[in-house]
Amino acid sequence: MIRVLVPSGVLGLEFSKEALQRGLANNPDIIAIDGGSTDSGPYYLGTANSKYSRAVTSGEWKYLLAARETADIPLVIGSSGTCGTDQSVDWMVEITKNLLRTTKKDLRIGTIKSSLTRQQVVSALQTGRLKTLKHAPDISEEIINDCTGMVALMGVEQIQEALARNADIIIAGRATDTASIAALPLMSGIPPGIAWHGAKVSECGALCSTNPLSGCVQVDFHEDYFEIEPLDPMAQCTPHTVSAHMLYENSDPFILYEPGGYLDVKNTTYEAVSDRKVRVSGGKWIPFPQYSVKIEGVRIAGYQTTSLTMIRNAHYVRNIHTWVEKLKQFLENSLDEKFGVDADTCHLDFRIIGSEATLGSLEYRSSQPVEVGILSIITAETQELANEIAKHINPYLLHFPLSDKEELPTFSFPYSPAETERGPLYEFCLNHALELDDPLEIFKIEVFEANG
Repeated sequence: MIRVLVPSGVLGLEFSKEALQRGLANNPDIIAIDGGSTDSGPYYLGTANSKYSRAVTSGEWKYLLAARETADIPLVIGSSGTCGTDQSVDWMVEITKNLLRTTKKDLRIGTIKSSLTRQQVVSALQTGRLKTLKHAPDISEEIINDCTGMVALMGVEQIQEALARNADIIIAGRATDTASIAALPLMSGIPPGIAWHGAKVSECGALCSTNPLSGCVQVDFHEDYFEIEPLDPMAQCTPHTVSAHMLYENSDPFILYEPGGYLDVKNTTYEAVSDRKVRVSGGKWIPFPQYSVKIEGVRIAGYQTTSLTMIRNAHYVRNIHTWVEKLKQFLENSLDEKFGVDADTCHLDFRIIGSEATLGSLEYRSSQPVEVGILSIITAETQELANEIAKHINPYLLHFPLSDKEELPTFSFPYSPAETERGPLYEFCLNHALELDDPLEIFKIEVFEANG
């Protein structure tokens, strides 16, 4: 049996220290946690920045390093620094070394870097090793060369290699959410269907329980099944909460794709062992004939400037959609004369906060708000142009009338200056699979002394 302790769904989101201590008392074999994902959009991959505070990340990592020392077991983090670039791995290594300066133990840090160069990806495209995934955008050498950040999502093999080299702390680049959890069970002979399914269910910590914010869960991997339970006494895992997690960030509740194959849980059984623990069996692993890893890439799609206008005038609130449509048409018609651009090269977006800012035309509910906010988003080819257009539309956001026969209205900006420069706008442009002859061939694995 292999016991994996998962403190939280992601480093930086907090976890119960009391629950973690309960987990340590149960003698786990490894501590595994995720460090990020693409959930928060392409910006983080484009800039190699972390979504989470360095101070918070460092504080939580310090506690996990102490937990690792107490249990004397490996500690693994995947997708370091949100996006998992090589720079993000270096960022986590720096944090780790700073925290370990006072330790007298000879600890070994393993790093696994997964950033890709433009030359690597272009070569894969030219040799036919880059395969298009469902709904992937068009790909070309030009698009690849435009990318500001590209990573490959590692599976378990790369983490297993670092474990085999006796790394005490493994800081991995971009990885699937399940990889850090499944690596040791698979390495120890647990059947793939059991290992991958248990990793999927526990990837977000206590999200598979009745108290998602409690953080810590414990997964016991056996030959024919796995058992999962939360470590907060007020939380419960039930067959419903555990089975439902197969739908989390997954379009098919029965199939999960991973590097090298996919998990099939159509014939899985979920059994309540107690009022807190669930036993799961029946997951099957189907390997692909060709090993491949998914790659992600982003590029700059323009530059943005935003502003926010608050409107409380009841007449305008009632007619806000008409006002926005007229305002947008008026401003788009002025772009050529004022700036020599058109709406195809410079995009004006007005989102009505309090009405349909989230779903847009898909909004299915309606109500009469007291006030609305108009979030103006200007996207242009340069930051200077986006700023200039934002300043051009400023007075109209305050005083544009519904009709020529009305007095000029006066609305308000919540802050001054009204314009906020957002900088580059990044977009995902790669959603492809890269075929590999060896799972380790594009990943850079290094193990070194922490105090070396």
